[in-house]
Amino acid sequence: MYRQFIKPLLFSLSIERAHRIVMLFLRFVGLIPGGRWLLHKCYAVEHPLLEREVFGIRFKNPVGLAAGFDRNGEAYRELAALGFGFVEIGTITPRPQSGNPRPRIFRLPKDRAIINRIGLANRGLEATIRHLRRPHDGVIVGCNIGKNTSTPVENASNDYLKLFRNLYQYADYFTVNISCDNACREGATHTREHILRILEPLFDFRRGQNQYRPIMLKVSPDMPDEVVDRVTDILLETPLDGIVAVNGTHSREGLQTSRTSLEKIGNGRLGGAPLTQRAVEIVRRIHTRSGGTYPIIGVGGLMTPDDVRAMLEAGADLVQLYTGYIYEGPGLVGEICRSLIADEERRQAEVARTQTADTLPSQTASGDQSQPRSEAGSPADEERAAAATASDSIPAEENTAQPSSIETDSESSEQKAEPTPARNGREPGKQA
Repeated sequence: MYRQFIKPLLFSLSIERAHRIVMLFLRFVGLIPGGRWLLHKCYAVEHPLLEREVFGIRFKNPVGLAAGFDRNGEAYRELAALGFGFVEIGTITPRPQSGNPRPRIFRLPKDRAIINRIGLANRGLEATIRHLRRPHDGVIVGCNIGKNTSTPVENASNDYLKLFRNLYQYADYFTVNISCDNACREGATHTREHILRILEPLFDFRRGQNQYRPIMLKVSPDMPDEVVDRVTDILLETPLDGIVAVNGTHSREGLQTSRTSLEKIGNGRLGGAPLTQRAVEIVRRIHTRSGGTYPIIGVGGLMTPDDVRAMLEAGADLVQLYTGYIYEGPGLVGEICRSLIADEERRQAEVARTQTADTLPSQTASGDQSQPRSEAGSPADEERAAAATASDSIPAEENTAQPSSIETDSESSEQKAEPTPARNGREPGKQA
């Protein structure tokens, strides 16, 4: 129904107007008794094979909603009811800001992509806290935090720390967005010195808290490979919990949209299908360099279940949707989840077949050794004949001994691990 009726209607509007209508609808449904339950029944897919434990948090499924859709935390419960395993809100800045002049978000239908230069428009810290004070109802909420446009880059750490301190009790994890388009001297923002200047005050604050909140770092796809390696090394050397890869790209290579149209649109970050390959490459590179021991949230160009499968195979522990969700609609999450269930069932069936194939030859060999075939006239034949004769001579009543049985009960000794960050031996309260 989405592709036939709802999508053409929404795509006839500007993308921001369509987004406002969707958010208003979700908030309205949330006010109706049973509204979120109905959304869940229509769209959510639940199965034990989908569950993941990442940085000490149990996720119902690995498919989340990326930051940018619910910038102020207004509808995270309704979005979770649509089937997402977690919802990342933001990007949040300390003070409200209106962002760049409209129009500032553009669809590229030929490329199944979006160009965004919204400029981190949001209602600020206080408005977000008002929304997050409502019961979360089991929804895992990540907070994507960034600096205000008016804040100089050298003072950015103050903005991040203010957000981190005030949102700490409301968020399940944090994403530090250093690649946002209003911070955008990326040559400066992706240096080791700048990143550590932002992260170290957050680590210091977290050490004094009773509860542990994982900290992720969101990076740009436009980084050269050597910069990706340097950022990964920061992950290895500090209490950083993981990386979100990637944000949108400034590249326009390989697009089907005409150059004239692109020039008319102007600058901005591009997300969608053209980003898929580079996003997967960066995730694979981070996963390889980190030894696969640190969490990665893969985002960027995930338009189909096959894209998600490729991202997970590259090393992502979780994934996030944005542009794919806009183009494919709310059914995409369930489609991805069903595909992941089918993949896991096939994998388990293959493992079972392999184990069976390995076991049968050994059982056959064991049986051959324990019961060797004996030739006629051998001592073994004589013993069996004597035993049969003795058995025939025993009266029937005396030859009906009850077979003894041994009953064994196997109980699972599995114990649920305490929530600790899935780090390389790092535990809450024991940060480096």
